[in-house]
Amino acid sequence: MASANSDPVVVVTGGNRGIGLEICRQLAARGARVVLTARKRTAGEAAMATLAGGKHAALFQPLDVTDGDSINGLRDFLTERCGHVDVLINNAGIIAKGEAPALKVGLATVRETLETNALGPLHLVQALVPLLKRGRSPRIVNMSSGMGALAGNDGGYAAYRMSKTLLNAVTAILAAELAGTVAVNSVCPGWVKTDMGGAGATRDVAHGAETAVWLALDAPVTLTGKFVRDREVIPW
Repeated sequence: MASANSDPVVVVTGGNRGIGLEICRQLAARGARVVLTARKRTAGEAAMATLAGGKHAALFQPLDVTDGDSINGLRDFLTERCGHVDVLINNAGIIAKGEAPALKVGLATVRETLETNALGPLHLVQALVPLLKRGRSPRIVNMSSGMGALAGNDGGYAAYRMSKTLLNAVTAILAAELAGTVAVNSVCPGWVKTDMGGAGATRDVAHGAETAVWLALDAPVTLTGKFVRDREVIPW
């Protein structure tokens, strides 16, 4: 049965490690009712234990963003346990093993990356928007990257760059279609020290998570259809 809890319900995909786990930690510390998702149950349960060790609570539901049945399972879980969603943070993302420059990358690698990084978030919004429309000041936050910006885009990591550019397009289209009901924005967390970002990155995970948390809980509801880094709008 759905809870009458007044704390905002925030769904975080790929919440088991790196920026996603830090987003969950910061949200829980702010009193949000966090729903942490992860593709592997063991990874999700380990993340839940990490949050519990820091005295932070969350709900967990397995989720593969490329699987329609898994997405429907999350929708049903949220309907039963929460009754609504206030914020969806599309954080799950990959850099595929076959990543390469555009002239060499295999199309299978491009398709795999697009499925997770751009089409998965779109499918999630399609499934969850009825629950979002029941929320208070509902918001969607898409975790993008400066590598997806058309302004100043560079070579290398072609599949990843294309996927984040497409995700930004998804953001702009959804913002237009949901205008007046759900705020939708992309966020660039910067180059963050995670398994994906590597040890040479310039930001720690706390800094990388801050703007996503701000967009989820604090940004003006009139801020929508934008690409944001460090709480400032940047060029697409």
